[in-house]
Amino acid sequence: MEGEKRETQNQAAEEEDQIVNPWEVAAKDGGKIDYDKLIDKFGCQRLDQTLIDRVHRLTGRLPHVFLRRGVFFAHRDFNEILDAYEKGKKFYLYTGRGPSSEALHLGHLVPFMFTKYLQDVFRVPLVIQLTDDEKCMWKNLTVEESQRLARENAKDIIACGFDITRTFIFSDFDYVGGAFYKNMVKVAKCVTLNKVQGIFGFSGEDHIGKISFPPVQAVPSFPSSFPHLFSGKDDLRCLIPCAIDQDPYFRMTRDAAPRIGYHKPSLIESTFFPALQGETGKMSASDPNSAIYVTDSVKVIKSKINKYAFSGGQDSVEKHRQLGANLEVDISVKYLNFFLEDDAELEHIKTEYAAGRMLTGEVKGRLGSVLSEIVERHRAARASVTDEVVDAFMAARPLPNMFD
Repeated sequence: MEGEKRETQNQAAEEEDQIVNPWEVAAKDGGKIDYDKLIDKFGCQRLDQTLIDRVHRLTGRLPHVFLRRGVFFAHRDFNEILDAYEKGKKFYLYTGRGPSSEALHLGHLVPFMFTKYLQDVFRVPLVIQLTDDEKCMWKNLTVEESQRLARENAKDIIACGFDITRTFIFSDFDYVGGAFYKNMVKVAKCVTLNKVQGIFGFSGEDHIGKISFPPVQAVPSFPSSFPHLFSGKDDLRCLIPCAIDQDPYFRMTRDAAPRIGYHKPSLIESTFFPALQGETGKMSASDPNSAIYVTDSVKVIKSKINKYAFSGGQDSVEKHRQLGANLEVDISVKYLNFFLEDDAELEHIKTEYAAGRMLTGEVKGRLGSVLSEIVERHRAARASVTDEVVDAFMAARPLPNMFD
């Protein structure tokens, strides 16, 4: 058994150690998230080197740095997606964004950067869900503000470089209905109140909108939810790249899928992008200095890194030369692990820094250059995303190069 039913009861002892759900990520006493414990609790599998090597062999492309360096570290049935692909059967990708802020930070971009890589190497279609309804309910935003933020976030998503001939972006407020709604009802009938409370921790104080929302995020996993894309392709499998805090939605979905005649969606799941101040869960939107935003100038980026990026270096140059840096806690090294493309350079930095031959200021300086380049490139791409381009991505139309 994969453990889809483990969530039916709250595991109080583990919840005390760390809380990981779609709305909150926290470890006890500000500690680090224990990913091994999450894998065991959620019932997913660790992404091992055999699967990464298989991606390399099937695509003929070097695996993305997020795969090579363990950023995407867990999965559900990713091997079955590769089995099907090896036999010539295509699949589609599904990911999403809850639009609750005007600007995205680099952590928000991670799943989209990886999803673009998957779309490129496997040459498959992609649906991107903007859960503006979810944020309206959880963040106390108006419907109109949620819709506005969805379009603004769509511009940042499009700027990641997705292929418009293979990509459909939709907002829940605009799209839910018809075949999509029929699948929502089918899923809803499979999930009891006890089960949804066990999975998500809802209480009697939560409004019913929250309790009714999970089927909305579930059904993009089923091809029949998109008749304009996948008519007659109900057997098409779905792969969902996401952070592991989204896993509860899809444990529920995977339990319901075979009961209503669909494949269970497969998942490939990432760790959390740490805050500048340290690896204690996800960044806080309420603290702009905890993250690098795509709207930050080069000057602001370098200032944030110098002031706030937690250092594993020693408190004096002499001591640092003697003892070296603690790479396990150094945020600059962790960010370089995400975004520095050159494997050899990354290993050189780690070796020299750990030995005390490279100082914290040098490592922060290199990180500032890497992140500034990424943000400047993203900002230039976003500037070319007009409202007309957003409309084109969000139009419910066939995708001409869907499987070319």
